[in-house]
Amino acid sequence: MKIFAGRFSGYLGKKICSKLKTKIGKCTIRTFSDGEIWMKYNENIRGSDVFIIQSTLPPADNLMELLIMIDAAKRASARRVNAVIPYFGYARQDRKDQPRVSITAKLVANLITQAGADRVITMDLHASQIQGFFDIPVDHLYGSAVFMKKFKKLNLSNLAVVTPDVGGIKMARAYAKRLHADLIVIDKRRPKPNVAEVMNIIGKVENKNILIIDDLIDTGGTFVNAVDALKNNGALDIYGACTHAVFSGESLDRINNSPLKKLFVSDTLPLTYSSPKIETLTVADIFAESIIRTNKNKSISSLFDVSKGL
Repeated sequence: MKIFAGRFSGYLGKKICSKLKTKIGKCTIRTFSDGEIWMKYNENIRGSDVFIIQSTLPPADNLMELLIMIDAAKRASARRVNAVIPYFGYARQDRKDQPRVSITAKLVANLITQAGADRVITMDLHASQIQGFFDIPVDHLYGSAVFMKKFKKLNLSNLAVVTPDVGGIKMARAYAKRLHADLIVIDKRRPKPNVAEVMNIIGKVENKNILIIDDLIDTGGTFVNAVDALKNNGALDIYGACTHAVFSGESLDRINNSPLKKLFVSDTLPLTYSSPKIETLTVADIFAESIIRTNKNKSISSLFDVSKGL
């Protein structure tokens, strides 16, 4: 087994290798002056089970770097190439929701498969059906394994779990069941990309402590609008859990200026921010365990934690 990481996810690759008590593989990645990416493995990987860790958050260079690393591994006669993608970018473009648009999530899945990946390991896809876009095995891990431990320690009373959109009901219901909490759904309208308006709150909010569950926060508009609406309807302390902290634009300012008490995020993406309202939890343990089990051809279904009993 050999583990490598692209430049964008090198920080997580080092954490994962530390958990596995092994060294991260040596490779050289360069960007030419015209923007072209070049890479080389600096050690023999012939016949090896290779794991390449790289999230595909835009810009497209991160995706291109992953594809090049997969191709180089195949051409170096690796026995099996596993793409470990903590954050799968372009996942929000998973359907034709209007005429003449691309299903980009499917396109990216095709690119990864055609580059030569034999397996994909990822976490909290924006839409679970994206697993079906691949013609290779996909192991879909859940950040809930980390967040659930944290919220059980907080031991919040009179708790309600909230999903800020209908698509997150399944995961929110699983949290609510495990935490013995009520379930609240926010009905929203999205007039244009990155803009969301709260329309209705389905469930009792008044005098409840709130936990908002979401897979990612981009501009923070949907999330903060949900926080404001819940607070205006009588909620007490409001907490949040988000696997992928994309945090573009003015998202941090929105979060810091909101009535949110605390937001827990994972380190699937590089942490380039600092805020007293944000606490980071690492998912390195989950990925390390999935890598070692994949290498040994063992089941990883026990890592799916909250998915049990859905």
